[in-house]
Amino acid sequence: MRLTRFADNALRCLIYLARRPDETVRVGEVADGMAMSEDHLLKVVQRLTELGYVRTVRGRNGGVRLAVPAASISVADVVRTTEENFALVPCFEPRRDACPIAWSCALPRALDEALAAFFTSLDRYTVADLVPGGPDDDAHGRRSPRRLTHHAGQGPAPDR
Repeated sequence: MRLTRFADNALRCLIYLARRPDETVRVGEVADGMAMSEDHLLKVVQRLTELGYVRTVRGRNGGVRLAVPAASISVADVVRTTEENFALVPCFEPRRDACPIAWSCALPRALDEALAAFFTSLDRYTVADLVPGGPDDDAHGRRSPRRLTHHAGQGPAPDR
């Protein structure tokens, strides 16, 4: 699975803003910090605003900020809502002609399982889990897997 640049930038924008949760940050500052153009970042911010993850503030001291706590933003949900297409191979595209060996091919089942596993893994993380420097991080800024946020609806939290 490879994320589009748009989904990657959406996640990175949320991480950037999560590092400054109580601030409104100028779009130009975020763009500079992410080494990307303001025009592209504005498209990302517009989508994140539509999804309710960020809000924009107009005026002289305006900019962008998180609209909800980083701990409530599921990484899997961000990817699901910012990726355009999850067809892992061209023959899965709805606009393509039928696969000539579809009657004897188990590839769709295998790739569907792989995609499900990908999202199962991402479902364990929130944007807050991706912000380095938290109290549960190791010396390299990596969050310990046993400290990951457990989301309601996923059954009891695992004992580790």
